[in-house]
Amino acid sequence: MAEILIVDDDSQLRQSFEKLLKQEGHQVRIVASGEAGVAAVKQSIPDLVIMDMRMPGMTGLEAYQQMRSIDQRLVVIIMTAYGTTEIAIEATKMGAYDYILKPFDIPEMLVLIKQALETARCSKENSETRTVITSTADQLLGSSRVMQDIYKSIGRVAATDALVLIRGESGTGKELVAQAIHKYSQRQGKPFLPINCVAIPDTLLESELFGYERGAFTGANRSRAGRIEQAAGGTIFLDEIGDMPLNIQAKILRLLQEKQFVRLGGGNAIRVDVRILAATNRNLEKDVADGLFREDLYYRLNVVTIGLPLLREREDDVFELAHHFLANLSAEMEMPNPGLADDAKDFLSVHDWPGNVRELMNTLQKALIFNRGAPIAREELTQVVGFTANRGASVEKTDQSYKGEVRRVLTQYAGENCFEMLMDYSGRLVVGEALEITDGNRTRAARLLGMSRPTLIARIEKYGLKTHTVIT
Repeated sequence: MAEILIVDDDSQLRQSFEKLLKQEGHQVRIVASGEAGVAAVKQSIPDLVIMDMRMPGMTGLEAYQQMRSIDQRLVVIIMTAYGTTEIAIEATKMGAYDYILKPFDIPEMLVLIKQALETARCSKENSETRTVITSTADQLLGSSRVMQDIYKSIGRVAATDALVLIRGESGTGKELVAQAIHKYSQRQGKPFLPINCVAIPDTLLESELFGYERGAFTGANRSRAGRIEQAAGGTIFLDEIGDMPLNIQAKILRLLQEKQFVRLGGGNAIRVDVRILAATNRNLEKDVADGLFREDLYYRLNVVTIGLPLLREREDDVFELAHHFLANLSAEMEMPNPGLADDAKDFLSVHDWPGNVRELMNTLQKALIFNRGAPIAREELTQVVGFTANRGASVEKTDQSYKGEVRRVLTQYAGENCFEMLMDYSGRLVVGEALEITDGNRTRAARLLGMSRPTLIARIEKYGLKTHTVIT
């Protein structure tokens, strides 16, 4: 259940919203003015604000500015009868999640609210994660000489507005370095927006970065600011920039050179003050030679470079990281911290950690889930690492079986909601496997899946699964 604040001077609209959203299971607060909206946010930060742009007294834009000063992560949907006016676009530039024209289609509004609440949830989770991170030097832990040199580099570049390229293998902490540079820069307090250039499909990456104008493509029924505009005054972190398509590389180069860009489907250049940090695990020099990465962009990026070491090159830091992760993870999962047995410490020092710091954290998390309260022993860690490594041996066989089932459903039930059928099939496999490896312990299975216990129980009932042995 989410808490939603409605700010509108139209009493009929407020009442309609209240009734509609309560039927959807949400908690709703309604106020009739911008001033009352700001006061409501000061009293309690809602998950979502839906606010009219034009009201007597304080306008929606003025109220939004004050709300943002209370909490910059606040997710806001603007309602307006003037969708082409500069004021609505300005609200989007300032970071409003979206704006919608009055009168609006109720199903469309409900979809928008659902998307906005998901954004709010992710933002809250990231914020909570970063609270843990920042409490211990942004989780860039380690007293080794190589890490001390990295801390010094961060201190030097943070004081400038220089473009920084962070290089290192997956799991070495490239985003944490970018966060630290932003935190200690003059842009602290302004937005820090990471973009993973691999996770977003090529067809969506351009609009995600630069935004788009109304009518730019099918379904673009309103203009939207991209991440670069939303980060104005702050920092954009382009993770895995080596995987960025060449056509978007050209636009990034223009942004770096001219401090301006053009929205997708637009004609006017938009100037923006934003710092660019980038990261890659690729060999950019080889990619340039192979024609996969623009040479001019490479030289533009490769001015200030911070290289991150592999975890196996930081042997002195492994124990410090392990104790930190155990403390944080046990607190997060509301479990006692069992600590490490002596033979586990031996394992930590000799394992190669091909997944680097991320692998270390994931290994300890899995060991905690199966731990019975005694200090984590070497055998527990080797079982976790061995389980992860051995999964690859059956991947091909499992893939073939899954593909066969997908083909069977698509062929046999063509047009009969195949997608939902296959999602249920996948969910049944995953939940069943989690119950299998936890001997039917629902609490441990829920932790393993990263979901609440009631959610797991609902899935078990939905899929008709039977638990065995232990069902606590």
